[in-house]
Parts: sequence; C-alpha cells; structure tokens
Amino acid sequence: MEEANQTVVTEFIFQGLCASKELQIFLLLPFSTLYLMAVVGNLFIVILIIIDHHLHSPMYFLLANLSFIDFCLSSVTTPKLITDLLKDNKTISFGGCMSQILCVHFFGGGEMVLLVTMAYDRYVAICRPLHYSSIMDRQKCIWLVLISWIIGFIHAMSQLILVLELPFCGPRLVDSFFCDIPLVMKLACMNTDILEILINADSGVLATTCFILLLISYTYILLTVKLHSKDGSSKALSTCTSHIIVVVLFFGPVIFIYLCPVSITWVDKFLAVFYSVITPLLNPAIYTLRNKDIKNAIKKLINHM
Repeated sequence: MEEANQTVVTEFIFQGLCASKELQIFLLLPFSTLYLMAVVGNLFIVILIIIDHHLHSPMYFLLANLSFIDFCLSSVTTPKLITDLLKDNKTISFGGCMSQILCVHFFGGGEMVLLVTMAYDRYVAICRPLHYSSIMDRQKCIWLVLISWIIGFIHAMSQLILVLELPFCGPRLVDSFFCDIPLVMKLACMNTDILEILINADSGVLATTCFILLLISYTYILLTVKLHSKDGSSKALSTCTSHIIVVVLFFGPVIFIYLCPVSITWVDKFLAVFYSVITPLLNPAIYTLRNKDIKNAIKKLINHM
C-alpha cells in the first residue's frame, strides 16, 4: 500500500550555477565561447594527427585519443549547461540523468587511465630509448587505449548500477547543473550512507591508483633525465612538462574533493565547471603551445591552404 502511494520520479530539476538571472545571461557568451574553443581545439588536434604522417607515432596516437576523450567529456554536460542558462525550468529526464552519470564516469575514468598510459609511453621513450619502437609498437598502443576505454566503462557501469538500484519517489531538485552522483543520491527515499561509501571507494581507488602510478612514472623519468646530458634533458623535460601540467590540472581538483571533509556548494560547482569547460580547453592549448612537432604541423597545414 505504501509503495502504491509513492510517486515515481520521471525527471529531475537542476538548480543551476546561480540564482541570479542577470548573471546567467552574462555567463552565456563566455561559456558558449569556451565550449566552442574546446570542441574546435580538440577535434583539430585529432584531425591534425590523422592527416600528418610525421605525427603517426605512439605519443601522438595517445594524444589524439586524449583530445577525443576531452571533446566527449565536455560535450556530456556543457551544452545542457549553456541552454539551461536561458531557461527558468531546468529539467532533465530520469534517463537523461542516468546517461550523464554513465558518460561522465566513462570518459573521466578512461582519461585517468589514458594519462597513466601516456606517462608509461614517456617512461619508455626517455628511460629505455633503444627499445622504444619494439616496446611501444602499433598493436600495444591500440591495446593500451582499448584498456583505458574498458576500465572507464567498467568504472562507469559499477557506479550506474548502484544508483539505478535507488528508489526515487519524492524530491527532484539537484543543486548543480548536471547529475552529480552524491547530489542525486541525496534525493533517494532511503538511507544511502553505505552506498555513498561504496561509490566513493570505487572512484577513490581508481583515482588514487592512477595518481600513484603517475607520480612513480614521472619521478623516475625526472631522475633519469637528471643523470643524462643537458641537451637530452631539456628536450625530455619540455615533453614531460606538458604531460605533468595536464595531470596536475586533471587530478588537482580530484585530490581536493577527497581531502576536503566538508562539501561547499559553490566550490563543488566551480570544480564541476572547471572539469567540464576549462580542462578540455586547456589540454589542446598546452600541447599546441609547448610542442614543436604540433606547431610545425600547423605551419605546414597553413602553408598548404
């Protein structure tokens, strides 16, 4: 009888970034511009690496995959965020909400593992240069990328299955601009304390494992570089610096979220915007501005036009 009286939730309502309508209208142009730049920048890198045979190496194959993931990651939540800035009623269907959860964790988890793969590629290139071509052959590169996508998918499905088991029967207001798991779980008609621990442990184990592997890889690389000649060191450091900047930008907010015991709404929203809008834009900018091969490929492309 009690179950029959419950109303099944078919949609959720986003509270959005802020309450001020004027501020939302003001943010429309900057967010639209940033998203357009992120999409164009990432797709440009993917196309450039495909068409320029000088960039057909393991490092650039992995970079093309990183750019594609960044394009996908920004496209999961940002278009909805931009269109909702013009709306008073910011709704999303139950299926749309679950799709957002799946895609955010799929692409986010995949990117974490891909960054580890890129660190491994730099480790082999700098620490074992004579064996680089045999270790990082085409088949291994494809397998490493596939593994990152598979781990991302398994991570996303494990998160989604736990959320799908929850009964939603009353509150619908999500205090964000996308379906963030902790905020959606607060709307469930049951105690979710144990489930929250499981979900945080799942994300925490993946993020911590990847970050530790990245720390080990880049520490070993930098120690190896220090022992070698200055010319080789400067070139290797230049290549690694771009990777390290991207890693810090991606994992910095994650570490902050897990170390900060108190959830502050505006901080959570800022970090969500940073992930979905800023990071996907910064990655192509960092690699383009700091990479000589990419810059040469762009010059060559411009000259042929």
